[in-house]
Amino acid sequence: MLSLSQYITDFFNYAEKTKLELYNEFSLQHELGIYLRNALSDYKVQFERNISFFTPDTHTIKKEIDISIFNEEMNEKYAIELKFPTNGQYPEQMYSFVKDVKFMEEVKDRGFTKTAAVVFVSDKLFYEGKLTQGIYKHFRNEFSLYGDVYKPTGMNKNVELVTLSKRHDFTWESLEDQRKYYIIEIS
Repeated sequence: MLSLSQYITDFFNYAEKTKLELYNEFSLQHELGIYLRNALSDYKVQFERNISFFTPDTHTIKKEIDISIFNEEMNEKYAIELKFPTNGQYPEQMYSFVKDVKFMEEVKDRGFTKTAAVVFVSDKLFYEGKLTQGIYKHFRNEFSLYGDVYKPTGMNKNVELVTLSKRHDFTWESLEDQRKYYIIEIS
């Protein structure tokens, strides 16, 4: 069984050491995918696979898996969701981070061996700032996602919510100056 968190951590270490340019979510997805293809020669590594490829139960919060990893027999399946926000929108992006964790819980419940949600940020307001209540508490204070998390802005503010089935603790890891990432692995 693969340790997704270890492979992803190794990728970020490699990216830092080689000064790999990660400039948006697309570059992160493809560079990580290429890295995983090279590291996992016994597995297929594919991008943007629809959940329907793996299961008939497609009632999930999202439909496309950013990176799918599976063996030929399909008895080992892994999924990775990525976020790399570059245009602020802190509370809404944080809510998207929570949706990715929910999606990875759902995918895991549909027979995947392990899943992971990865967030990579270059703006410190995602991990520190004056606001530490509401959605901010999860990312700036508690470093944990759990329970009901309400949409923080817009028409459905405090009405729309994502309910996580488990508690997911995480640690912001530093990469270069202000860039940080975390990995939530669900096994």
